Amino acid sequence: MSPQQTAPSMPIRDPISDYSTIPGVSDELIDASGAVRPSWRPFVDHISRLTPEDLSRRFARGDQYLRDAGVFFRQYDPSGPSERDWPLSHMPVVLHDSEFSEIADGLKQRAELLEAVVADLYGPARLVADGHLPAALVAENPEWLRPLIGVQPRSGHFLHYLAFDLGRGPDGNWWVLGDRTQAPSGLGFALENRVATRRVFSDFFADANIHRLASFFRTFRGALLGLRGDADGRVAILTPGLLNDVYYEHAYIARYLGFMLLEGEDLTVERGQVMVRTVAGLKPVSVLWRRLDAAYADPLELNDTSRLGTPGLVGAVRQGNVSLVNALGSGVLQTRAFLAFLPRICQALRGESLRLPNIATWWCGHDAERAHVRSQFERMSIGPAFSTRPLFEADEPIVAGGQTIDPGALDDAAFAALGRGMVGQEAVKLSTTPVFVDGRLMPRPMSLRVFMVRTETGWEVMHGGYARIGRSVDATAIALQQGGSVADVWIHSDNRVDRDTTLTPPDQTFTRSQPGILPSRSADNLYWMGRYVERAEGVMRLLRAYHIRTLENPRADAPLVRTIADQLELLEIDPAVGVPDGLRNTLDSAVVSASRVRDRFSVDGWAALEDLKDTADSLSASLASGPAISGDEVAEAMGILLRKISGFYGLVHENMYRFMGWRFLSTGRALERAMAMTSILARFADPAAPEGSMDLAVEVGDSVISHRRRYSVSTNRDTVIDLLALDAKNPRSVLYQLEVVKDLVAELPGSEINGQLSDLSRAILKVHTAVTVLRPGDLDTDRLLSLWGEIADVSNTVTGSYFK
Repeated sequence: MSPQQTAPSMPIRDPISDYSTIPGVSDELIDASGAVRPSWRPFVDHISRLTPEDLSRRFARGDQYLRDAGVFFRQYDPSGPSERDWPLSHMPVVLHDSEFSEIADGLKQRAELLEAVVADLYGPARLVADGHLPAALVAENPEWLRPLIGVQPRSGHFLHYLAFDLGRGPDGNWWVLGDRTQAPSGLGFALENRVATRRVFSDFFADANIHRLASFFRTFRGALLGLRGDADGRVAILTPGLLNDVYYEHAYIARYLGFMLLEGEDLTVERGQVMVRTVAGLKPVSVLWRRLDAAYADPLELNDTSRLGTPGLVGAVRQGNVSLVNALGSGVLQTRAFLAFLPRICQALRGESLRLPNIATWWCGHDAERAHVRSQFERMSIGPAFSTRPLFEADEPIVAGGQTIDPGALDDAAFAALGRGMVGQEAVKLSTTPVFVDGRLMPRPMSLRVFMVRTETGWEVMHGGYARIGRSVDATAIALQQGGSVADVWIHSDNRVDRDTTLTPPDQTFTRSQPGILPSRSADNLYWMGRYVERAEGVMRLLRAYHIRTLENPRADAPLVRTIADQLELLEIDPAVGVPDGLRNTLDSAVVSASRVRDRFSVDGWAALEDLKDTADSLSASLASGPAISGDEVAEAMGILLRKISGFYGLVHENMYRFMGWRFLSTGRALERAMAMTSILARFADPAAPEGSMDLAVEVGDSVISHRRRYSVSTNRDTVIDLLALDAKNPRSVLYQLEVVKDLVAELPGSEINGQLSDLSRAILKVHTAVTVLRPGDLDTDRLLSLWGEIADVSNTVTGSYFK
């Protein structure tokens, strides 16, 4: 592959003429003769007519979309994990469909070869017996899973979904840099790249002959549904969870395709059948699209330290009761050392050469290959043989005996001793693609990731993918964890392309189906998200009331001020701080709960919640930076947050489908509001409460206007208790919330069992009935505190009934 050249920066006002003058550039845009490749010409003509200001606005539009959609990946560094904005390179990579067709044909051949290899490794093992693969390469490979030997997948195939990393060589041909067979990532990100880049260049893309991606996703969904075995089977995506670096993609693709997103703890195996824990009990799952490494999938038979998997999953696979995409153990094909043997295996099994060769690789377990690597050491990359990451992008040390080894410092004997654990690879010099850097067009190294799915008629390749772009001319800086960026891939055709969508054609009938089942973990998180957001609102109202009172009476020991402070301290809130940590922590908890149900949460709802949290953090920093915190500034800040939280409520409760998830979220919110109001009344409607407490309770209950309209007298204990506890038409009252919960519980699964009320239905009916018959005089402070405990018991019954 051709070496990279260090190039001067260039102004974008004349992008191509400046770019093409860089000495030695041989890349995706410019061919060997120095001319712009035909596939690029229409797009180049388009951007050449744009001003720097136009481009800046367009780039900002794409970035804003990604921020609004919440697209991120998790970056790991010595300071710990952090969420990083999705690093989009706004310039797409453009390929002609004739060139891409050749790539696709080569990858289809390679996919069939990989299927044959993995079937042999877990079956007859003829490749080892006949000398095509060294026994050590298989037996010592941590990705070769012995419990799966002899286990045939229910579908008849080990591989259903693949990705390949490609690079262009110095002769203009493409090379495979790595096979992704374990749990390939990037499919959802490829779609987000397309949406964002399309917004950047919407005027060009609308009429351009660029292949759309929708047909591939429709085919992909159909392929997974086809693995169910029967129409009643369920398909789910198995994710490692929130802390995975590409968790956003897992949630996004689950929402886009309409599949459940599950973690290992959501599943259990009963009599050999994989079951998901739902609010309606255990339900069978027949297909799992696995997004975690196979070794972590079952702590019972594989990695016994795993907390990500499901005990008994291997047993369910062995009995043919579940299909996994891809099959457990298929990650063995992804290890680097296999690249050294695939060319000769292709000849042995298929009688033909690889149409799309992989990068030259030598396994150091054989004398001749080890000697070659040793003699060409300065021209090669050396790395662990059993790693599953492409060597060119992975700065992974070779470790032996707990020590990091420098292969160059080893003598011949030591090098030979480590040989089976090492590979040598041709040093990668990737071709470049144009990117904008600080307003200037620059060449950067690029690799291409292409995706394919097995269908009933064979493999289908997505006409697109995504490109990974280096942050500098160094090809090893291409990985996202090392600061690289990504770009959309456009496959250009000379002919008109179909404007395909994932929607059902208008001439086809449809059946309205019930929304999917709700896993218990999702219900748990929705329930607590409702509680946390409602709790945060209550704290905001109390803080605003506190600081308004301090303006009226600056004495910290003023009776009403002290009483409000006592109530806030009960909630672990320090009222002397502008935006207290306790409030921000509650919002953080709401965001974490929402993060774990991203597949069931609207983009707008998520953006509103993130905006609320970010605003709280910003106001906290702003107030803390001042010389002193004043009551009017904090009261104003709480007003801002209350308007933000009302916007969030509006988005969620006006637009969320009224099914199971909405019911649990609304139940959590209603119970939290009922408990908070009961606590407020117990303190501020107590006969011994200081002057002004009754008015404060009405204010915190956001019922000032209602009180004035309903009662012809000033606030007193009876009117306050009547309005805020017993008025079934006041959405802030305790009784109103109990009626909401009673109605919601009646719609939950298991609310009646064999014609009898469930424990939860009985509990809420008992509390609701008791409050319904009360009069204001009956609700003294002791009864209010007792009522708080009864409502808390209802919450505990919700947890015990549906979340355990």
